Amino acid sequence: MTAATHSTLFPQGSGSSQYAAPPGGADAVLEGLDPEQREVATALHGPVCVLAGAGTGKTRAITHRIAYGVRAGILQPASVLAVTFTNRAAGEMRGRLRQLGASGVQARTFHSAALRQLQYFWPKAVGGSLPRLADRKIQLVADAAAACGVRLDRGELRDVTAEIEWCKVTRTVPADYAAKAAKTGREAPRHPGEIAQLYAAYEDVKRDRGVIDFEDVLLLTVGILQDRHDIADEVRAQYQHFVVDEYQDVSPLQQRLLELWLGERDSLCVVGDASQTIYSFTGATPDHLLDFRTRHPGATVVKLVRDYRSSPQVVHLANGLLAQARGRAAEHRLELISQRDPGPEPVYTEYTDEPAEAEGAARRIRGLIASGVPASEIAILFRTNAQSEIYEQALADAGVPYQLRGAERFFDRPEVKRAIHRLRAAGRFGGNDALLDDAGDLPGQVRAVLSSEGWTSEPPAGSGAVRERWESLAALVHLAQDFAAAKPAATLGDLVAELDERAAAQHAPTVQGVTLASLHSAKGLEWDVVLLVGVAEGMMPISYAKTEEQIEEERRLLYVGVTRARRHLSVSWAQSRSPGSRPNRRPSHFLDGLRPGSTAAPTRGGAGGPGGIERGVAGGVEGVVRRVNRQPARCRVCGRTLTDAGEMKLMRCDDCPSDMDEGLYERLRDWRAAQAQRSGQPDFCVFTDKTLMAIAEAVPATPAELARISGVLTRKLNRYGTEVLAICAGQELEGGDDED
Repeated sequence: MTAATHSTLFPQGSGSSQYAAPPGGADAVLEGLDPEQREVATALHGPVCVLAGAGTGKTRAITHRIAYGVRAGILQPASVLAVTFTNRAAGEMRGRLRQLGASGVQARTFHSAALRQLQYFWPKAVGGSLPRLADRKIQLVADAAAACGVRLDRGELRDVTAEIEWCKVTRTVPADYAAKAAKTGREAPRHPGEIAQLYAAYEDVKRDRGVIDFEDVLLLTVGILQDRHDIADEVRAQYQHFVVDEYQDVSPLQQRLLELWLGERDSLCVVGDASQTIYSFTGATPDHLLDFRTRHPGATVVKLVRDYRSSPQVVHLANGLLAQARGRAAEHRLELISQRDPGPEPVYTEYTDEPAEAEGAARRIRGLIASGVPASEIAILFRTNAQSEIYEQALADAGVPYQLRGAERFFDRPEVKRAIHRLRAAGRFGGNDALLDDAGDLPGQVRAVLSSEGWTSEPPAGSGAVRERWESLAALVHLAQDFAAAKPAATLGDLVAELDERAAAQHAPTVQGVTLASLHSAKGLEWDVVLLVGVAEGMMPISYAKTEEQIEEERRLLYVGVTRARRHLSVSWAQSRSPGSRPNRRPSHFLDGLRPGSTAAPTRGGAGGPGGIERGVAGGVEGVVRRVNRQPARCRVCGRTLTDAGEMKLMRCDDCPSDMDEGLYERLRDWRAAQAQRSGQPDFCVFTDKTLMAIAEAVPATPAELARISGVLTRKLNRYGTEVLAICAGQELEGGDDED
């Protein structure tokens, strides 16, 4: 059978394979469909749920379903409403329907469809004209913050705006925000009470100015359809058949609107894949897809698993990723079956550092282009937008054109422009800049200047715009370190000149270039060649993914990245961030058992650290049998495997946030100094600084807890344990530190 993607009825992309004429009749619409796609196309009555894996032709199936119904006279074009989530997807759907001879069908986004209805019914339901749709929501949030006396920088404004959007799509009012955030485990960008205050003030500002926002379009439409049954009946008379694409991304608010459109009818077809749910931070949930058969017991369910996009080798890796998944979405995973000819195996590459990884990617891409692969058929996909800069530079150095999708170019980002401006000013008037008084070398000067822009030695907690801005500034700090290492005599002025040259060199063409994109922005796209970069613990999964639900969403995000590749797939990671740094990174545990030479990932435990055996703990210090640690030591913050002895003592990476009790640490240091003086030996012979830090972070209360800390050997436990535990308990030692 001819693969669906090679059928004359299946356009390969925009502008290609355009129909000379629509199919001759209804039966001709079904030609070229595989058995499952044909079943979707002919299931025109009652509720239908299509579970469609990546690359299985879901858009093809549902557009042919609509076209077949129209051409067979079963569906009237004007009575069909097909909704999706992006204007691009809606436009593609309209184009395919026209090519199939089904013009007149409405294919829109949820917001576009709701806005049309709201504009039409507002005079009848409310009177007057619909309030103006605000074009800059962030300015309204800024004004609300000012009214509350709260100062928000640009990054915080973005994060608070996103939080308000989440509230509205999840139908959360300001008074319920704190409880809802706590219940869902949501990490708020500010104190929950402050977010609720800003949210309420934002609504007041909109009301005072007579404007509505994007989410209000849905909320107001829902309100009118709920309150005005006559209007709801009019809408239902117009639209009698509904199709929803990407149903796993539906928010509670969108689901409510869909229910109001439907009424008591069940003429609904939904299409989705729970394994591609990657936008839960925006309020999207796969629950509506997974619960579809519960709500509609008589539904027809069709599974599309024939993958026409990717080679068997790529599909094998994608299936392997989901085979290790957990949670409700994993229980409904689809096992893809590739319909393409065999291709090369995925390539796994470990590099010493990130610059080497970027240069390796650029070399490989240059070779592919030289062999005839179009640059537009190659993509580099990364987890965060802050990773783009090093790949922009590597491609520019290699003379490879590129385009950045879904994010601002690194040197166009406001925080980067502002930082370079500050560095330029400091380089010009450094002698009069108080920030540089205590800064010695060039990297120290850069850190001092950028600290005024929001850079800190420790990254901010959580995700969002504040974290992205910090990552951008951190990239400049690391660039300064590398520059100083290469040119020890370099000044701030030299660094700024280097930054200017880099910025100028990276104005590459944005057409027919290699695509640079985050994994989130790559959803719905595909290329012949995909390079997944930075696939290391701490980045994939991202370090701030703590709960099992968050980690599983990271796995699904990697799955989406893998399934963007048609034929060539490269997966890489770096052992360290910069040249000369300690190689303490390991490849993502998502790849365990899948990449050559690795074993299947062990069962992950809770948040209590690595497992082991603990027995024989008596009442005192004597008799403590040390725990046997049989699992790799992993950072308790980001989950990376620890290889450095000092980090293993702390059970965290050096650059991960510390929760150390500073006062306790100083008391332990004073006690150690007294002990060392009495015994006439160096301080570290009592306990090293790392061991004292580990104690101050763990604050053990029992001999068993103290024994778990690396560096507290049995001999030292028996000798010092009682006093250390007393200090941890806040007790004063009898006789003071000078007692012999």
